Amino acid sequence: MLNEALSVLVRNGEAEPSASSSKSAKAAATYVKPRAADDRDPVVALREDIRAKLIYVLGKTPETARDRDWFAATALALRDRIVDACHEGQAGTVPDKRVYYLSLEFLIGRLLSDAMNNLGLVETTKQALRDLGVDLGEVEGAEPDAALGNGGLGRLAACFMESMASLSIPAIGYGIRYDHGIFRQSLEDGWQREAPETWLAEGNPWEFARQESTYKIGFGGHVTMTSHGDHHIRRHWHPAETVNAVAYDIPVVGWRGRHVNMLRLWKAESDAPVELARFNAGDHVGAVAGRARAEAISRVLYPSDSSAEGQELRLRQEYFFTSASLQDLVRRHVAERGNLRTLPDHAAIQLNDTHPAIAVPELMRILLEEHDFLWEDAWQVTSNTLHYTNHTLLPEALETWPVELMERLLPRHMQIIYLINWLHLEEQSKNARGGAAHIAAVSLIDESHGRRVRMGPLAFHGSRRVNGVSALHSDLLKSTVFKDLHEIEPEKIVNKTNGITFRRWLHNANPELTKLAVDTIGKGVLDDPTELTKLVPYADDADFRTRYAAVRKLRKKRLAQVIAERTGIAVDPTALFDVQIKRIHEYKRQLLNLVETVALYQAIKKAPHKDWTPRVKIFAGKAAPSYVQAKLIIKLAGDIAKVVNEDPDVGNKLKVVFLPNYSVSLAEVIIPAADLSEQISTAGMEASGTGNMKLALNGALTIGTLDGANIEIKDHVGPENIFIFGLDAEGVLERVDEPAYANKAISASPRLAAALDAIGNGLFSPDEPRRFAPLIDELRHRDRYLTTVDFDDYWRVQREIDAAWRRPAQWWRTAILNTARMAWFSSDRSMREYAEEIWQVKLG
Repeated sequence: MLNEALSVLVRNGEAEPSASSSKSAKAAATYVKPRAADDRDPVVALREDIRAKLIYVLGKTPETARDRDWFAATALALRDRIVDACHEGQAGTVPDKRVYYLSLEFLIGRLLSDAMNNLGLVETTKQALRDLGVDLGEVEGAEPDAALGNGGLGRLAACFMESMASLSIPAIGYGIRYDHGIFRQSLEDGWQREAPETWLAEGNPWEFARQESTYKIGFGGHVTMTSHGDHHIRRHWHPAETVNAVAYDIPVVGWRGRHVNMLRLWKAESDAPVELARFNAGDHVGAVAGRARAEAISRVLYPSDSSAEGQELRLRQEYFFTSASLQDLVRRHVAERGNLRTLPDHAAIQLNDTHPAIAVPELMRILLEEHDFLWEDAWQVTSNTLHYTNHTLLPEALETWPVELMERLLPRHMQIIYLINWLHLEEQSKNARGGAAHIAAVSLIDESHGRRVRMGPLAFHGSRRVNGVSALHSDLLKSTVFKDLHEIEPEKIVNKTNGITFRRWLHNANPELTKLAVDTIGKGVLDDPTELTKLVPYADDADFRTRYAAVRKLRKKRLAQVIAERTGIAVDPTALFDVQIKRIHEYKRQLLNLVETVALYQAIKKAPHKDWTPRVKIFAGKAAPSYVQAKLIIKLAGDIAKVVNEDPDVGNKLKVVFLPNYSVSLAEVIIPAADLSEQISTAGMEASGTGNMKLALNGALTIGTLDGANIEIKDHVGPENIFIFGLDAEGVLERVDEPAYANKAISASPRLAAALDAIGNGLFSPDEPRRFAPLIDELRHRDRYLTTVDFDDYWRVQREIDAAWRRPAQWWRTAILNTARMAWFSSDRSMREYAEEIWQVKLG
């Protein structure tokens, strides 16, 4: 809750902001004025407050201010109002139970539109800025994306934080304040190039620096033992290195400003001073090397772990933010309650994926070493306070760490893990559960590929509840990655299907569609997403369909403009906008889409005068810097685009676009303009997906496999209002057991074979004919993600979509039904389920 960051003014002075290196972060110390008794007109009040921020905080005049300055001034004025909202409703209160959400990613994007919308100040802000001669759109565009995440995991965490605030669930999110979030992507001759993303270059006006909330984080060193009475031995960790974790708080305001929570991000700072003797002796770099090593922890999101040094830095990041968060929440609980034995009664800690799984031994360490708990009592508290969300079935994404690295970097934690594992395996032996194979399967230490700590099973074993994020995913957790552990604790795994915040992905991203809904079914839809179901009868109303289509046309023109500005490609807004926007990964099968694009291009070339349905294939997404195949897929998309877009035989029948530097703000432009949503991952590999929900909510029709939340979307919108193709998860498992399945699929499909030949033989890379051989060879000889197997069915359904687009009345009817039936996928629903069934927290 924000009363831990702002309204704590009342209790312990914590809201007195520390000095910050950025001018905008200093705003809290220089200008915070209550407006509870302000009787000025709201527009006048906001206008004057923005002007005051600009002049007295930022030191600019209206004549010299840039758009970025106006943004900072506006954000600071709105932040004051968020503080006021917090004080009016929450100051000095201590909730009965609080949620602590630990996530290595928070893809919060731009916050100005969220703040204005949730405070009900959009029109007020627009008018206040207009009076100052400033355009709100320009101001919004000047805000940098806070790209503190890679994709769905981080955006989900952001949606959950907003929903918890909107539902008045007391919560604090914990993460890392990366200097550089996910990299800035550019394309050079079609190749992805990465550059640092500099969202903090001019400070962050939303945050409060909390220098007083600083915790020591240890690494390395050794462990000693001391003997106490009754033969009781205590161990003590003596780290060789310590790093300071300094808190920075960003308020998260809920809908209508009724509740404010806090996102607390940790910055790594060295506690070692500059070595002046070395500096003065001329060793200028060596004198600050220790500081650079410490501060590297919060420098970059997801440093490459392809090297041993990168792997160590990743582990240092995960332990750094987890330890700081646990120390902080334990301190808070002791201050509020006194007795740590009641921690499970008043705190629910949610581990968002395996990144914070080190919380299991770290909370044990804190209880054992710093609060003198006995082992059994510490385990009781730990295993009843922690909860774990799994987001993947892919083995490479279920983290493991070399035992050698853990013993060197976190020696005390490795001791605790060994003891947790020994007690766990002893219990299995006592209960005569299986033999050596079973023991190996449930052990927290993998002995098969070099000794490694398995973080997924560690999180499972140390948590009260484990949840998947879609019905299929949760079922597969029970039958695959956690099969043996599930048999031991069959009640532990539960399902909580993901959701999205409609305030961001409908109200803010698509104000025209929101207005149409309000005008049609009333303002209640703004507060209650289930009101959207009242749009169902309007799907058969010709006038409403026309108005709905007009909204889409407006948004498509806007996207066409963005495409032209960023790529130079002119696209026809009346064409079918076919969109695949997500992280580039082989299992997400952008390659299937591209192979079908080539096959479609070849078909158009053979019959250019045929009445083809015009399409614009729109791709966006980033590949991990070390993921060679994914980066090659991006290059293929660009090379296909060059050939297709310049072919006079094709014209506007087919265009291919790859939009660089995908971000939350770019998604807000693409999603309301999409006609077709590509959700084509290999069945059984996508845990849930949330892009599928955002696109369907805005009326895009889905083409997808029976994977992740696609299954539940199909159930809600109706099987006749979604395009499903390909094998299901069971079919995938059966097919991969067949020998040479890829070769058989290619042999049976002349269309597929011709498309693969064209790519493999250099039709799209004449300067380097073998450029894409690694992609094609993978498909021909291995095809782990069954692209070849699903191709023909994918082609068939795409041609059904061509035909459907030519029936506009039916198309828009289906689109309206998608929007009307997506209410269940609100993150408000997700958070209610977590609160009631996992966290046992009362809704506000």
